Amino acid sequence: MMARRRAEPRLRDRTWQAGVAVGALAGIGAAYLNRRVQRTVHRGLVDWPRAERLAAARLGRAPGALDGAEIQRSAARYDEAMRRIVPALEAELGAPLPGVVERHSAVSRAEWASANLVVFRQLYGHIERALGERMRPREGSLGEGLAALANRAVATQQIAIVLAYLGTRVLGQYDIALLSAEATPGQLLFVEENIRATARSLRVPLDDFRTWVALHETTHAFEFEAHPWLRPYLADRMERQLAGFVDDARVVSVGGIGRMLGRIRNRGGGSLLESLLEPEQRRLFRETQTVMSLLEGFGDWVMDRVGASFLPDVRMLRERFEERRGQPRRGLDGIMARLMGMDLKLAQYRRGERFVAGVAEAGGPGAVAHLWDGPHALPTEAEMSDPAAWVRRVVGTSEDAGT
Repeated sequence: MMARRRAEPRLRDRTWQAGVAVGALAGIGAAYLNRRVQRTVHRGLVDWPRAERLAAARLGRAPGALDGAEIQRSAARYDEAMRRIVPALEAELGAPLPGVVERHSAVSRAEWASANLVVFRQLYGHIERALGERMRPREGSLGEGLAALANRAVATQQIAIVLAYLGTRVLGQYDIALLSAEATPGQLLFVEENIRATARSLRVPLDDFRTWVALHETTHAFEFEAHPWLRPYLADRMERQLAGFVDDARVVSVGGIGRMLGRIRNRGGGSLLESLLEPEQRRLFRETQTVMSLLEGFGDWVMDRVGASFLPDVRMLRERFEERRGQPRRGLDGIMARLMGMDLKLAQYRRGERFVAGVAEAGGPGAVAHLWDGPHALPTEAEMSDPAAWVRRVVGTSEDAGT
């Protein structure tokens, strides 16, 4: 009995010491974990290398994937197409197109995704710089750090999903970094895997379809390359919209949600997206959409005129592509398309093309050339539905209006 009583204090001592040791180890482990979490979340909102790897893995499993050698073999076809396109386009538009012939590439879906990751990084970089410390967990707060880490993982997955979705649908692109600090020239990217898959689904000759896509994207290159005001104009509006979105980040508060719901109720005939914007943001959004509509409409108008000179079946290509473009997307594809703004882009094509065709009808091809005179020449919301009014305001009695 006495021995048992003498042993009990020693047992309690050892238990207490073990508890202290476990507590100390737990504290050390928590401190180590907290430092690891802090280091990770301070690297930014997104794990960009991981997003790129995830997107590339998804795209590598998509139907119609080609190896690098096969894609490189197609480059000669685009070289040949560009040698035909550029002189015809310059003759039609009456302006040189410097550098574009040398800056084009046939790429895989994964390579397209990698190039466009730059755009996402620029956007997120602006948000991170604007929000600064408000985005970072407090030093020593493991809970906030773990929440930030979870948000980073989710954002990384979301970027990968968006890139993988778009990477199976984009045919070609005039790649220009609007928000970059330096005005570096753009480049033409042709996503060979998607171009082949689309040519098969449309039942059109592959080389003709390659040329048709290249013509559309080269026209976009002309719009930016030949009109130096256009890039800074769009960049300015994107910068200001981003700044407004950051300032409105407090919308997650109860009061902010109330204001947001009020905007939706009072949106009138505007879109749901516009209803979520403050008046200044809405104005900037509409100005940007006008330019995007003009870019797409001008591209389609030029394609029909120039393409007919070296693509005998250009009308058939256009009709089949328009039919495909207008088909409703269903299920998950439909949801993703709406989230990505695909329906908005289709509306841009149609609205812009109607406007440009109306300008040509009211003022002749010479009037179309005035579309890119500068910001003052951009159509108003009312003029987008009344091209003749735009011709009267911008072209007036210009001698070349009907040339």
